[in-house]
Amino acid sequence: MDNSYNQNNYNGLPVEPVVPPKPNSPAGSPTEIPPQYVNQMQPTTQQPMQPMMQQPINMKYCKFCAAQIPVDAVLCTSCGRQVEELKHQQPYQNTQPQQIVINNANTNINRNTATAYGGPSGKRIDKTTALILCIFLGWLGVHKFYEGKSGMGLVYLFTFGLGGIGWLIDILIILGKPNPYYV
Repeated sequence: MDNSYNQNNYNGLPVEPVVPPKPNSPAGSPTEIPPQYVNQMQPTTQQPMQPMMQQPINMKYCKFCAAQIPVDAVLCTSCGRQVEELKHQQPYQNTQPQQIVINNANTNINRNTATAYGGPSGKRIDKTTALILCIFLGWLGVHKFYEGKSGMGLVYLFTFGLGGIGWLIDILIILGKPNPYYV
């Protein structure tokens, strides 16, 4: 094999020559460097690398998750917890706290009519009277007027007991109520 530069291409790329070590040099000792690499190996004046863990001056650590956060941060940008107390504005520091006035002019009166012992409230209606009125005059809504429901009584009067269906349903409803019942 010839040690000269091989001009053959491998997949469209030029093939670099392989420089074997000289037979009289020990293993690991420097060998001749190809001329195209000589300029790249010239010493340069680079600054030494900074340590990776050095904290910038304007950063601090969160006391909950140990993440680096800006010095003036009140909340941690990583965990979201409050790391410092909020700073209040100075102009209000020497004044007294603002007084809150509650003007409660509630004049509502509780008008509950329910009794304390849980007894029945409302108008007392006799079941037998309501049933007789419903059977014979229910299509005119007389039983609704008897219960004190004059609005529904008028509806029954003008619709003939909701076409007779409401009249029949009211008979069944009154049969199921206790005697006396309260409305």
